[in-house]
Amino acid sequence: LGAKGDGRTLDSDAINAAIEAAAEAGGGTVYLPAGEYLCFSIRLKSNIRLFIDAGATIVAASPEEHDGGYDVDEPNPWHHEHGYQDYGHSHWKDSLIWGIGLENVTIEGPGTIYGRGLVKWDTEEPGYGNKAIALKEYRNVTLKDFTIRQGGHFGILPTAVDNFVIDNLRIDTNRDAINIDCCKNVRISSCTLNTPNDDAIVLKSSYWLGEARITENVTIINCQVSGYDEGTLLDGTYGRTQQAAPDGGGVTGRIKFGTESNGGFRNITISNIVFDRCRGIALETVDGGVLEDVTISNITMREVEGSPLFLRLGARMRGPEGVEVG
Repeated sequence: LGAKGDGRTLDSDAINAAIEAAAEAGGGTVYLPAGEYLCFSIRLKSNIRLFIDAGATIVAASPEEHDGGYDVDEPNPWHHEHGYQDYGHSHWKDSLIWGIGLENVTIEGPGTIYGRGLVKWDTEEPGYGNKAIALKEYRNVTLKDFTIRQGGHFGILPTAVDNFVIDNLRIDTNRDAINIDCCKNVRISSCTLNTPNDDAIVLKSSYWLGEARITENVTIINCQVSGYDEGTLLDGTYGRTQQAAPDGGGVTGRIKFGTESNGGFRNITISNIVFDRCRGIALETVDGGVLEDVTISNITMREVEGSPLFLRLGARMRGPEGVEVG
């Protein structure tokens, strides 16, 4: 459908046309062979498998360098009017790859998603994107085998995604790698995640849709999280020059519950995880949610920054008035 894969031509229109054609046929695979596909927003559809082959890279375009921009973020009163969560957690369309209200979606293959043109901080300026993959209100999703380099504010932001598998990803990014928000029945396995400036795997339960929805039935197994210099996991040099994250503490790279915790967390298993040159495990509930039935086993930590295990019950209570402390 006209994609060039030459790293210069904007290919998002062609990829979106292929996704539309497959969806209209009832579903199918959209295949990206080797090449560099310069893109603004790619819009997923139900019953679609996006396959990124070896040697293929989806490159996030920059609105400052290329003609166009990312899809405009949708309005969300729970951020704009109430301030219950940060801007980045409250929007999905301002992303390189996004979808809302879908089912049976797979993104896989040995290729790469390179968020070169994404910004890593919250911005409400139209045309800019700050997430590599953002999924909202999904069922039956698989993300498998690909690499994310520089994912922006969030490499992967799934919100209310149920029956979700994330397997064998490599993420070396400038902020968060994987945020799981208000999701149920999630398995994260065999992932290698390097995030010196923010968190590697985060479970959240924000007030994103005007209700408190718990994050539950989550398994995190056989992963490595680290705080090497950005980019040096993928190039194999494992740099150690960066000494602090933007919040002033040591490099991050940890597994964390919160800070958004309106709905809470239940039935979580964390096992066979290696922490290397980063912070440890933080279990926090500060917005009224429960935190219960969490099993943590077989953890290896080397060069841990700060507390290996940090527990917090707090009363930030960023949500509707009248909710009691969790």
